[in-house]
Amino acid sequence: MEHYLWLLALGFPLGALGTLIGAGGGFILAPVLLLLYPNNAPETITSISLAVVFFNALSGSYAYGRLARIDYKSGLLLAAAAVPGAIMGALGTKGIPRRTFDVVFGIVMMAAAIYTVIHRSTQRPLVDSQSKYQWTRSVIEKNGTTHVFSFDTRLGIGLSMFVGYVSSLLGIGGGIIHVPVLVRLLNFPVHIATATSHFILAIMALAGTVVHVVTGSFSQGGIHRAIILSVGVVFGAQVGAWLSAKVRGTWIIRALAAALVLVGIRIVLMGLEML
Repeated sequence: MEHYLWLLALGFPLGALGTLIGAGGGFILAPVLLLLYPNNAPETITSISLAVVFFNALSGSYAYGRLARIDYKSGLLLAAAAVPGAIMGALGTKGIPRRTFDVVFGIVMMAAAIYTVIHRSTQRPLVDSQSKYQWTRSVIEKNGTTHVFSFDTRLGIGLSMFVGYVSSLLGIGGGIIHVPVLVRLLNFPVHIATATSHFILAIMALAGTVVHVVTGSFSQGGIHRAIILSVGVVFGAQVGAWLSAKVRGTWIIRALAAALVLVGIRIVLMGLEML
């Protein structure tokens, strides 16, 4: 019982941080679960993480929707591209040995941290193009702030498919990769990127979770852990969305980069010890 209460306490800050930066919290939860349950199969870890990410993203999307920060049209397009990748990633988890999974996961964590640190948050000018693939979007927040930006839908679809596959394969949800991609490569304003990423994440994580349910990945007590953690993240997500109006998400991502590197190194070493 005490163990489950600890998971509930862990879920709250995960929900707050994950929603604040649009990452869903899976990039923190998955390595924590790897360290706490070294004998669990990779599919058990990823199934728990993705289920929790879904409830985090669902709660956060509701909160961001009330702030009118989600670009729903772009979000639905990119989610439609990410879902097939998420399904393939969830199916591919069972074919990876645990030690290999740990090493790959750790390397991805460190790479994501480096990319997050070097990415620029400055918005590029609108592209004057008549191409049907170039979308110009306008989002007006509840407080009246207007954002106008444009991006190439072909690039967005390709990147979203990749993010969907990798995030579902590793159980990290994908927001930690998707937010920098939306900001740097697709020209989304930071606050719109974090909110829209959360919306995409809810759809993508649901697809991956359903696959895990169908394939029976929720074993070794996974369903109970997922439920307890999800209760915490649902409430934490509301706090994270509230904080987003007061804190710049890009600075928080950079501050977390050091933690990502440290956790990534620890996971890689743990995997190498099994060799």
